[in-house]
Amino acid sequence: MSGLVIKPRVRLLHGHEWVYASDVAKTWGDPKPGSIVTLKDFKDRPLGVAIYNPKSQIVARRFSRRKQDLDLDFFTRRIERALKHRRELPGLDERLARIVWSESDGLPGIIVDRYGDHLVLQTLTLAMDMRKDIIAQALKNILSPASIVERNEAPSRLAEGLEVITGMLHGEAPAPFALETPHGVFTLDLLHGQKTGLYLDQLENYAKVAQWAAGKRVLDCFCNQGGFALACAKAGAASVLALDQSESAIAAGQANAAATGVTIDFQAGNVFDFLKVAEAAGHVYDLIILDPPSFARNKAAIKDAMRGYKEIQLRALKLLAPGGKLSTYSCSYHVSKGEFLDVILEAANDAKRTLRMVSTHTQRSDHPILPALPETEYLKGYTVEAIASW
Repeated sequence: MSGLVIKPRVRLLHGHEWVYASDVAKTWGDPKPGSIVTLKDFKDRPLGVAIYNPKSQIVARRFSRRKQDLDLDFFTRRIERALKHRRELPGLDERLARIVWSESDGLPGIIVDRYGDHLVLQTLTLAMDMRKDIIAQALKNILSPASIVERNEAPSRLAEGLEVITGMLHGEAPAPFALETPHGVFTLDLLHGQKTGLYLDQLENYAKVAQWAAGKRVLDCFCNQGGFALACAKAGAASVLALDQSESAIAAGQANAAATGVTIDFQAGNVFDFLKVAEAAGHVYDLIILDPPSFARNKAAIKDAMRGYKEIQLRALKLLAPGGKLSTYSCSYHVSKGEFLDVILEAANDAKRTLRMVSTHTQRSDHPILPALPETEYLKGYTVEAIASW
């Protein structure tokens, strides 16, 4: 087996699982793209095995600290272990969950989301993409799904030298279908909808935010299919206005509201423009939710992202009634929790509002976090109260 010698003082030696090109002291043998390589430190001590891709900045991703083959038995054992973990999580419905979350489950680049009898598979690394038929076979053996949809459109595949592709790996393509959840009814289009069908990472936060919605005027910005809006309407909000730039997301939200039996005013449009107009018109809300798409997909975009985050926090805070609550989120890994909180506080200072922390939020427990691999923790959120004047 070919391999890599790792330089001293790199993150892999402290529990991280990635090897960057700059971390490699020497390569031996003739490792092929997508192959398994042995990792050793500068004293020739074994560090485990990794998948290899010289086209990527992350040239190797460790998947085991001992020798392993990426065969059907390996994938079966790893997926069964991931499923066992989900089954032990209190209150988690494994039929509506992320059942494999990449490095967090020892399967770098593999994501599997489950929606009832259907699975959605993403293979975001070259080695796993080369073995997606084996992965699909393991999933069939373990879960007997009606279908396995391939949703490989993530931009990260381009960094791996992979094409973007959507299709079927097993079964017939499922038509859009309704799925009932505690937060409302969602219509899912697994082949063409956003992401893999639903924002599973936010499901627990819908309920947490909805507990403050009864009798309140609610504004849900970047609503997508209306997850927060549905939960707030079900909780007895006096009114709910949901905004998104995507016409298809608005149409899906309207269908979800009708199926759930709640009244929500869905509007398609630019959220930044709406907040400006609403401020000029003197509109006031008791609960505002900001859940935008990632503003910083790489380090180069951080500066612009922080400006965008500050602007929407500032404008939202100006629309809050005294004692109103802002529940705001960032799914940008490159923006830390501390940086995100700082920008909220900067906006509050400019808006001349004093904030009280109400709650902090993160991704749902079916997206487990490895402390040694901070990249596995990406979703952060805060709910704050704009205190009435002292």
